[in-house]
Amino acid sequence: MSRLIFRQEELLGNHDYAEQHIVLGERLHGGLLADGTYQPPRALVREPALDAWEAALRERGGEPFRATSQLLEGLRMPTAEQQLVLLRNGLGESFWNSLTITGKIEARGRLLAEMTFPDLQDGIVEDISEMAIGHLKKGLLLAHGIDEGGEPDNGIGGHDAMWFAARDLAFGAEAFPDVDPPENIGRPDAGTRRVPEVPSEIEGMVSFLANLLIIEFRAELGFADSQHILRTSEVFRDRREGAELAADIIGRIRIDEAIHVRSLNIYLGELRSVTFRSIDGGTVSGAELIDRFWAGLVRWATVEQPKLAAAEQRQVLEDRIAKHGEAERVLAEFDAAA
Repeated sequence: MSRLIFRQEELLGNHDYAEQHIVLGERLHGGLLADGTYQPPRALVREPALDAWEAALRERGGEPFRATSQLLEGLRMPTAEQQLVLLRNGLGESFWNSLTITGKIEARGRLLAEMTFPDLQDGIVEDISEMAIGHLKKGLLLAHGIDEGGEPDNGIGGHDAMWFAARDLAFGAEAFPDVDPPENIGRPDAGTRRVPEVPSEIEGMVSFLANLLIIEFRAELGFADSQHILRTSEVFRDRREGAELAADIIGRIRIDEAIHVRSLNIYLGELRSVTFRSIDGGTVSGAELIDRFWAGLVRWATVEQPKLAAAEQRQVLEDRIAKHGEAERVLAEFDAAA
């Protein structure tokens, strides 16, 4: 059997890059291999470790959590085609805001490298030392957080800086006023107990990981749309080379994020395979606990949240289109592209 216990410094280890990852004069994480391909950061041991943990999970009769970003394919406002309508008509602020907000949300992800998390072993019957969930506080969440928010003290940008670089390559610096994301992008009733059988700190950790996976799924769909927009030749005509490089940078982010999604699927799959200690001295099946929590979260993410977000964005975009000299025509094109 492959080794299943790793040290933190191993899980943070990088490949030997042939070339640093530098864009617009700023050093970004990861690097380029000798053939010019992008290599994600902190993947030298982290990815083989995930292979080993997944294999061990399957040998125990479990499997990674069955969920993909297709879960969230549905109502979106604006769609990629609607963004293209706005860009063709000189209304680029919406896409600029999207890139800026995404970068700032990524920056918030650095909290994973700074937060104090509970020890899941306290709430689980089985020994988790040879599982991925036994390494969450031993480098995995730290690596995830640094991926998102970079290493400012070392002058290395993470996904936040990569998004800002992509934006500036496409639009030029300061093309529109700065904008901030909503204060909370997670479920608004966070903190409500849904699996009260277990201690609140254990449920909180489960909730954190499940919500993080939903956020990653939503991001993945947005990333794909952004690449499609940037690679559409009829927009950014005077900055075509920059727009193409911007799409490449987002592709590199997606390579990194695939590690995050895979990790979270393994974490939740492991949690489904174990037995949780209940407050009353008994136990509860991990599958029952995770599936119950996930069902409520999915309803919010696929039914409730999209409707609220779409209605809010619709009003913002209608107000923006109304200022155009041919507002009626633009709005008709915008609606036709829904």
